[in-house]
Amino acid sequence: MIEKERVNDLRGKLAELNQRRGYYLNPDVEFTKELLESLLVNEDRYGYQACPCRLATGKRAEDLDIVCPCDYRDADIIDYGACYCGLYVSKDIYEGKSRLKPIPERRKFKIEGVIMESKKEFDVVKLPVWRCTVCGYLCARENPPEICPICGVAHDRFERFERSKHCPK
Repeated sequence: MIEKERVNDLRGKLAELNQRRGYYLNPDVEFTKELLESLLVNEDRYGYQACPCRLATGKRAEDLDIVCPCDYRDADIIDYGACYCGLYVSKDIYEGKSRLKPIPERRKFKIEGVIMESKKEFDVVKLPVWRCTVCGYLCARENPPEICPICGVAHDRFERFERSKHCPK
């Protein structure tokens, strides 16, 4: 379990650092803290803060594009008002003038490449993986989230992700 102090410290650091550069953290404080906790879990697990909304390989060189802030953040904010996981948002969303909307995954080729070339690496995931049937968001945890952090649908719109079903050989 990640200490709340670490989460709060990271939130303060990122808010101050990024707002001066024109980036804003999601104004939903509890949602943001959950994302930051997941970043810290990934940092403890892998040694780097891999995006909590994507499957990391555990090999920094292969995951550089998804180390937070990910390579896709700016394009996602420009096109959709937020990054893929919803941690960083546009000024309009931050100020409540606009709402979050679903964001498509830009990393499809790399995900398919990793799954196709490194199937054994994904066999070590001990938790079930849940997939949002609306936007495709994936998360590894005991149960699906109550609300999808990407598109906002309820937990009953999640299905258990089966590699054999979703990633044919």
